[in-house]
Amino acid sequence: MNALEKLRQVVEDIRDNKDPMKLQANWDLAVRLISRFPADQDAAMQAYKDKDFDAFDAILTQIENPAKQQDDADNGPVEVTSEMREALKAFRKRLKLTRLDDESRIGNRQLTGGLRSEIDAIEPPREFSDKVWKDLARAGVLKHTGQGFYQLVEGASL
Repeated sequence: MNALEKLRQVVEDIRDNKDPMKLQANWDLAVRLISRFPADQDAAMQAYKDKDFDAFDAILTQIENPAKQQDDADNGPVEVTSEMREALKAFRKRLKLTRLDDESRIGNRQLTGGLRSEIDAIEPPREFSDKVWKDLARAGVLKHTGQGFYQLVEGASL
C-alpha cells in the first residue's frame, strides 16, 4: 500500500466514523500523510482544524486526479529568442562537461575500458529561468524528464 492509498483509507475511515475514539488519531494521520503530497497545505491545515471532511476529501481528490494545467501561452507556437539560443548553448556545454566528468572517473571504470557515459539528462544551468527551459521543451529541442531534469532531443535544433 502506498501513501496515497493509505491516505484514501484514512479519509474513508474518517467519513465512516466507525470508531469515535480513533477519529482524532485518523485526522492526525491524514494531515501528516497529506503533507507529503503537492497540495495546498494551508487549505489542508484549515480543513484539519475545522474537521471539514468535505474540504479535506476535495483536496485528496485533487491529488488523485491532477488537472492538466496549461497556460494560454502554451497553446501557440514558441517564438525563438536569443536568450533561448544562449540557454541551449549553455545546456549543451553543461551536458558535454558532465559526460566528460563521468567518463574520466577512475573509480567506476577500468582504465582501458573507454566506456562512454550513460548520462542523458541533467539539471539545466540556473543562469536561465524555468520559463526558458519550458519553452525549449515546447519547441521540441529539450525533453523534460521529470524533477527538474531535461534531456537533449537528438537531431532537434532551433
